Amino acid sequence: MKLRNYALATGLTLITASLAFGAVSAEKAAQLGNNLTEIGAEKGGNKEGTIPAYTGGITKPPASYNKSKPGWRPDPFEGEKPLFSITAKNMDQYSAKLTEGVKGMLKRYPSFRVDVYKTHRSAAHPKRVLENTKKHALTAKLTDGGLGFTGAHAGLPFPIPNNGLEAMWNHLLHYEGVTYEQRYYTFTVDSTGRVSMQSEGNVKQEFPYYDPAKPDTTEFYNLKVYYVGPSRRMGESFLIKDPLNYAKDSRKAWQYLPGQRRVKLAPDLSFDAPCSIYAGQATWDDLLLYSGSPERFDWKLVGKKEMYVPYNDYKMNYETPDPQNNLLKKHHLNPDLVRWELHRVWVVEGTLKQGKRHLYSKRVFYLDEDSWRGLASDQYDGRGQLYRVGFTYMTPSYEMPCPYGDLFTYNDLVTDSYLINALNVTGKKGALFGHKPYPANEWTADSLAAEGVR
Repeated sequence: MKLRNYALATGLTLITASLAFGAVSAEKAAQLGNNLTEIGAEKGGNKEGTIPAYTGGITKPPASYNKSKPGWRPDPFEGEKPLFSITAKNMDQYSAKLTEGVKGMLKRYPSFRVDVYKTHRSAAHPKRVLENTKKHALTAKLTDGGLGFTGAHAGLPFPIPNNGLEAMWNHLLHYEGVTYEQRYYTFTVDSTGRVSMQSEGNVKQEFPYYDPAKPDTTEFYNLKVYYVGPSRRMGESFLIKDPLNYAKDSRKAWQYLPGQRRVKLAPDLSFDAPCSIYAGQATWDDLLLYSGSPERFDWKLVGKKEMYVPYNDYKMNYETPDPQNNLLKKHHLNPDLVRWELHRVWVVEGTLKQGKRHLYSKRVFYLDEDSWRGLASDQYDGRGQLYRVGFTYMTPSYEMPCPYGDLFTYNDLVTDSYLINALNVTGKKGALFGHKPYPANEWTADSLAAEGVR
C-alpha cells in the first residue's frame, strides 16, 4: 500500500511538474525567426511543393481594395480555379490529408465536395506580436495544472508547444488586434434545407492581453453582442469576460433581456450549455471552434500534419450577395463558394476527464501553424461516434496584419442541420480591427442595460 501511494504521489508530482513546464531551451528558441517563423511554423515548404515557403503573409491590400469600405476585403486571389475536387468517389485517394469530419461529410452527403485551390500562406502578424512571441518562448510556463500561464504578454505564449494544453492556449490567444467589431448574421439550416436567421447583431471584442499598456491584465478576452434582429431578439445583449488563469477565476457573463428590463448574471454561458446564439445547435465552448476553460478535457498534442482545410475564403465571406439563397444549401454550404487549401496544422486531441461532464466525449482540433487559429474540429458523442463537425473560414486581414477567422460553421451529423456564425451584413460595417482599447466602462454590466433599451 505504501509503495502504491508513493507511486501515485510521484506520478501526480511528475504530471504537475510537466504542466508547470513550458519555456523552451535557448537552443530551441533560436529556431524562431530562422528555420521556424516567430510563431513556430515551419518556414520552408513541403518536399512536393504543394505547400510553399512562408514569406511573411499578405500585408498589402490588392488594387481592388476600397478604403471607403473598411472591413470589406476583396479576394486577393481572384480568378484562381480549383486544382482538383474531392468527392465521396475519390476520397480514398486523399484520405491521409482529410479530417475525420470531412470524411464524415463526404460519406453522408453526396452533394458535398472539397474544391482544392493553390495554397497561399497569407496569415500575417504585426512586428510587435512576432517579437513578443519569440522573446517569451524562453519564459512562458503553464501554471495551476495548465489552467493558467505566466511569463508572456502580447504574443503567442508557446510557439514551440510541449503538450496539448500549450497548443490550446495558443488557439485561445490567437491574435485578432486589440479590438474587433462587426455587424454580422448567424443562420441555422435544418434537415429540410430551411434557413432561419437566428440573429443580426453588433459584436465588439477586446483582447486586453494584446494591449501593450496592460502587461498586468488578468483577462485576455472580452466579448459583447447586441442584437438588432430578428424582431423577437431585438434589444437582447450579453457580455463575456475570460480570465488568463481559470484556476484563480472563471468566465464571467451577464445577459440583458428586454422583457425583464434588467441585467442578470449568466453563469451558464460556458462549457456544454446549449448556445442561444445558434438556437442550441452548438455549445458555448464551440464558439470560435473552442473557447473558455480547458479544464474538462485531457489534451494530447498528436503532432503536425498536412491537411485540406478551408482557407482564404474571401469570395464566400465578402463577395456573396444574398447568402440565404446563394451560400446556405441543404446539409452544407454551397461547395462552389468554399475554397480549400493544403496547410500544415497542429492536431490536438481532447478526451473528457474521468468524473467530468460534457456533451462531447472527445474533441479533435486542427490548428493552423501560421496563426494558431482552429481551422477544423471533430466532436464525438458519449458513444464515441462522430457528432458535430466544425470549420473556420480564414480571411486574413491585409490592410492591418491580422489572421482573421471568426466565420465558422458547425454541421450536426445526427440531425443533419448546421449553423454559420459571423456572416457580414451587406451595406454595413465589415470586420474592423483596432490597436486602441475601448473605454473601460464598455465592459461593465451596466453597459448592457444602457444599450439594451428598445
